[in-house]
Amino acid sequence: MKQNNARMLRRKLIFVMLTIIVLFTPLLTGCRGSKIDSAELAAVNYTPTTTDIWPVSTPGEQGLDPNLVAELYYNASQLPTIYSLLVFKDGYLVAEDYFHGGSPTRQSKIQSVTKSITSALVGIAIEEGCIESVDQKMMDFFPELQGRIKDPRKNDITIQHMLQMRAGFPWEESTEELMDLLFSGFHNDTLVHVPLVRDPGSDSEYSNLTSHILGMVVARACGTDLKTFANEHLFGPLDIEPGFWQQDWDGNYLGFADLDLSSTDLAKFGLMVANRGEYNGKQIVPAEWIEESLQSYSRKTWKFRVGSNWKANEYGYQWWSIKAGDYRYHLAWGHGGQQIVIVDELDLVVVLLADALYAKHGDEPWQIEKGNLNLLADFVASLPRE
Repeated sequence: MKQNNARMLRRKLIFVMLTIIVLFTPLLTGCRGSKIDSAELAAVNYTPTTTDIWPVSTPGEQGLDPNLVAELYYNASQLPTIYSLLVFKDGYLVAEDYFHGGSPTRQSKIQSVTKSITSALVGIAIEEGCIESVDQKMMDFFPELQGRIKDPRKNDITIQHMLQMRAGFPWEESTEELMDLLFSGFHNDTLVHVPLVRDPGSDSEYSNLTSHILGMVVARACGTDLKTFANEHLFGPLDIEPGFWQQDWDGNYLGFADLDLSSTDLAKFGLMVANRGEYNGKQIVPAEWIEESLQSYSRKTWKFRVGSNWKANEYGYQWWSIKAGDYRYHLAWGHGGQQIVIVDELDLVVVLLADALYAKHGDEPWQIEKGNLNLLADFVASLPRE
């Protein structure tokens, strides 16, 4: 009887394990290595539809393998949270499709992609003369808090430290207390109360508070609020009308997340960055700032495994850099897996907008997010050298 019970238990365990593999392998791998039926691949339609916004071409005409693009869109259709996927090559829109109710105008929370936008706004603020340089100290912009700083290291934090995620503030998901703070909302004096976990400039530590402080610095330095400044100097010139943008308890627009934009909006921003700050013949962000932003200053900022083609992650000025196959690409990355991917060597820009999985953290949302991240890392890795 005991042997029978043991056999039954083993069978149940095997069944559970197989079920988990079937359910989660697509999310973990982004359908990597899958054998797609040729008829299914031929049926994939990624023909651009927003022909009134961009110059349009085909992958083949711009040197991309149409089959690899078809595989990308087929695999995207198998993932549960993607709204939009756009591919630009040599400035042309060559592929476009929408899923799960997505559309060119559907706006959604872009989460930490906001950080890359904040970086651009810092560069514009320096160009406008509001901020002297990246060497200016964080506390220069918070004189009312000077007497409350107990940790003298905070007086050494520079704008450059914050841009590089080297200010020393902790990652909020590292403790329940910090997570509660993240979701309950920051105040002006939050920078006083949150302790540093390392010396400023010594090493990188991903921090939402750090990016939020950058947004506050831009607003205070330029005598306005972050949204007004962004509308005048960035969104307006890009013909973007932002949706909802969350404010903290003291009225500061979040410099790290909770901004609603569409995939069309993200594409305009991504193409501008890929073209070193220029869009439709107008220099919107200084070219030198874009170059500085896309350099690698911090290594291994993200210490968790994403996928086999996501390697050697590095960090610039609120931009990620990822090695995939023969290429290294710049990445604006938001929770849930929304992405702007820029591959300089190929003049390639890929935009993915997905469900932000708002306030959802833990293993299951992370598996979904990894599926979206691996989708584009695997695509870049599949591209041969030109």
